[in-house]
Amino acid sequence: MRQIVLDTETTGIDPNEGHRLVEIGGVEVINRRLTGRHYHQYINPERNIDAEVVEIHGITNERVANEPVFAQIADEFWEFIKGAELVIHNAAFDVGFLDHEFNRLNQMRGEPRLGPVASACKILDTLKLARDMHPGQRNNLDALCKRYDIDNGHRELHGALLDSEILADVYLAMTGGQTALLLGANETDNDTEGGVDVGTRRLSADRRPLRVIRPQNSELDAHNAKLETLRKATGECVWDRLGH
Repeated sequence: MRQIVLDTETTGIDPNEGHRLVEIGGVEVINRRLTGRHYHQYINPERNIDAEVVEIHGITNERVANEPVFAQIADEFWEFIKGAELVIHNAAFDVGFLDHEFNRLNQMRGEPRLGPVASACKILDTLKLARDMHPGQRNNLDALCKRYDIDNGHRELHGALLDSEILADVYLAMTGGQTALLLGANETDNDTEGGVDVGTRRLSADRRPLRVIRPQNSELDAHNAKLETLRKATGECVWDRLGH
């Protein structure tokens, strides 16, 4: 499965008020492994960036003055995301801006060539996922990094590519099965950790296959004895349904 973990930075909050994209960043994940392929582009928004927003992402008008406008990068970006599942934190915000840019471009070109995003991509909102998994708790990216022991100490300002890389680590930790269960079971409402020391380490896409270690006869005997105990106690054993 091909996924693109994506983030954007903008000139302001609402595209319907004329605000535009200033940065797009995304990293590719295939079968839960980061491939090393990514997309990153600063964009000239053709308008001023709100001062309070500059304080968040650090991107100034001067920084993007000589960058390409969205129309110049739209086709390349569309090819990068097309057919993938987009993994985005608060997806409605980013997708709303992307769709606004594509719609604006289509009107300029006089034909509906690109967009909306949902026409070519599945969309997974990690904010919704986090709220479902951890109701009543803080679920912004910094809080999730703390919850899942993801190092984001180098994150002084928001940046689309940096945030997408961090979100990729967070998403893989959130959906990593037992790790997520252990973390959720030991967490308090104020996001303090419950003593579970679980870190996240990226696996290279081209690493060698893991070595399979077969059980010894004594280990198989102990395993089967445990299953028989479960059968007697409960009347059935889920393991039997798996064909093992």
